[in-house]
Amino acid sequence: MPIATPEVYNEMLDRAKAGKFAYPAINVTSSQTLHAALRGFAEAESDGIIQISTGGAEFLGGQHNKDMVTGAVALAEFAHIVAAKYDITVALHTDHCPKDKLDGYVRPLIAVSAERVAKGQDPLFQSHMWDGSAETLADNLAIGQELLAQAAAAKIILEVEITPTGGEEDGVTHEINDELYTTVDDAIRTAEALGLGEKGRYLLAASFGNVHGVYKPGNVVLRPELLKDLQQGVSERFGKADPFDFVFHGGSGSTQEEIATALENGVVKMNLDTDTQYAFTRPVADHMFKNYDGVLKVDGEVGSKKTYDPRTWGKLAEAGMAQRVAEACQALRSAGTKLK
Repeated sequence: MPIATPEVYNEMLDRAKAGKFAYPAINVTSSQTLHAALRGFAEAESDGIIQISTGGAEFLGGQHNKDMVTGAVALAEFAHIVAAKYDITVALHTDHCPKDKLDGYVRPLIAVSAERVAKGQDPLFQSHMWDGSAETLADNLAIGQELLAQAAAAKIILEVEITPTGGEEDGVTHEINDELYTTVDDAIRTAEALGLGEKGRYLLAASFGNVHGVYKPGNVVLRPELLKDLQQGVSERFGKADPFDFVFHGGSGSTQEEIATALENGVVKMNLDTDTQYAFTRPVADHMFKNYDGVLKVDGEVGSKKTYDPRTWGKLAEAGMAQRVAEACQALRSAGTKLK
């Protein structure tokens, strides 16, 4: 069972929260990066999450028509086949989807899974993300209520981002300022609108200074201790201990201490994209520079097929990204925790 059933996905998240670890959620854009993520999880003996952003899905749909749903469905179906050869369990997820892309991405994908569930099958994706951080909180939560009901009916978990993450992700941009910190009032309003599990399970991407992109440690002011305040504030109001399953966005450049604090306060999923993109591309650049005379037809020569064959440098790229995924499993304490 390499692709988690709804029941197993819930078990994965419960185990992470109880064990104070989180699953790396790896953005993929191709069959190669999918295999790199699966390999990294397998080598770390960790279960994990594979995710596709709107931009990644558009790329997967092909540059002829750039259809996001086609791209996401195609890679998900591919993953259901190839993941069977890896001795770990993964969940399939879609990353950031803003309001203007819901009708062209998340809503059709929920419909695909609803149709599968109606036939007695498991959903194609195990979770989807609604990114309403550019909307008012009232509008964000109103759309979240609608999507949560649809997701729950299709046995899917919804991820919601209620306040902004700084930087840029697939065209969604937020300034780096004091708005990057979720308040207890924001969390209480979320619980009032979406419930605490009785309306369907959801993951919460709360903001504690998170910024997408590449930053050296110390350049971004993270306050992961804020997550404890959100847990306690909602717990006191509703009488449920540690009510939220948090997601850590914009983790590139985070210190190990910051990550550890986030894990202690309920983070069960941490997104990785920037770091794994670099880990995939760096070995390719190294190969091209070292073998430029074989890759290029220099001075009328024919070069070397062995060096420009995509399989040659593609294997290096896969290995580089897999290593970074395995490192993430160690940092998030998920290494060695696989279900089987």
